[in-house]
Amino acid sequence: MAVTHHAPGLILTEHEFRVPLDHAEPDGERITVFAREVADPGGRDLPFLVYLEGGPGQEAPRPSRAPTNPSWLERALRDYRVLMLDQRGTGRSTPVGTLPGMTPRQQADYLTHFRADAIVRDAEWIRAELGVEQWSVLGQSFGGFCTLNYLCQAPHGLREAFFTGGLPPVGRHPDEVYRATFATMLERNRRYHRRYPADRDRVLALLERIDSQDVRLPNGDRLTSRRFRQIGNVLGMSDGAERLHYVLERDPASPSFAHDVAAAMPFSGRNPLYAVIHEASYADGHATRWSAQRTLPAEFEADETLFTGEHVFPWMFSDYGELAPLREAAEFLADYEWPPLYDPDRLRDCQVPCAAAIYADDAYVDRAFSEETARLIPTMRPWLTNEYEHNGLRADGDRVLDRLIALARGYA
Repeated sequence: MAVTHHAPGLILTEHEFRVPLDHAEPDGERITVFAREVADPGGRDLPFLVYLEGGPGQEAPRPSRAPTNPSWLERALRDYRVLMLDQRGTGRSTPVGTLPGMTPRQQADYLTHFRADAIVRDAEWIRAELGVEQWSVLGQSFGGFCTLNYLCQAPHGLREAFFTGGLPPVGRHPDEVYRATFATMLERNRRYHRRYPADRDRVLALLERIDSQDVRLPNGDRLTSRRFRQIGNVLGMSDGAERLHYVLERDPASPSFAHDVAAAMPFSGRNPLYAVIHEASYADGHATRWSAQRTLPAEFEADETLFTGEHVFPWMFSDYGELAPLREAAEFLADYEWPPLYDPDRLRDCQVPCAAAIYADDAYVDRAFSEETARLIPTMRPWLTNEYEHNGLRADGDRVLDRLIALARGYA
């Protein structure tokens, strides 16, 4: 049953849907998927725009009007009602957690149902329940991976498709992806150390302290050098260099240092899906076999002042206390032969109007591969820009979404 609330300037309707864990077994186990419908008071009859968040493992934004959050919502509500989907396993949807009571094999089997293809099947289930003929989709980062799968799996359900920093490679091996993103991270590190040259010595001093002393994070985990270097993940965002510098300028003996480091860690948080399913997001018909670990460039081994980015390593399931219960399941998933996510032939036949913001220096989703995918889709209008980083939709959402709508509709 839907529940409606009236917030300042918004009508919020909360939906819960019971969907199959495995859509290939519709009479099997069910999970809940939560979606929040957001509309202007006078816009409840507008067509739907479904928002798919990044991740995997991130819930949808929690909307407000004063100030408008997320920043693209004001523009969206001029043309649409927005359906913000808490993708399976996130937010108010049935949580994943550490899956207690299951064997590692059972955990791994369960987790195979949380990729983009399952999320799209959830969306189609919800579209049918709501009686919607077609809707538009906006995919940010991993949400764009879901949107591309949507174009392959159920294009009949789509009116328009918008991508922001999330046009994934098609048919590429995960090793190719991680070689490309490591190359980008090397350049991001060089830029960072040119801007803040004194931080090299700060990093070396911090690593020596971490290695010689028992430095604890707020959750009780011991901070290791390799885990500390993962805060380089922030370098892919528009404010990332400054965020990293402000962490490094902290006195490492102060309580605020540990809190700031924990906040910058990419794989800490409420949902382990981001770590355990991350490489599988790029597994378009492949097993990953710890791709990032295997393709780690020698430069990162030789220079301790280089930070890694959005890269998952097997040691994380020991160093991160919240991930340890899924360590053996992660090993099973690394060897799992994932089915393909995308169909090049269906993309070549696509008739859905599409537009994509491709960020020229994206540290997470490689520009060259995004452009390659864009060329597959005859209806795609790509917008290559160096004005924004990967968080362009968050940083300037009103302008970014407005440009994509104009491109998809042929106004720009």
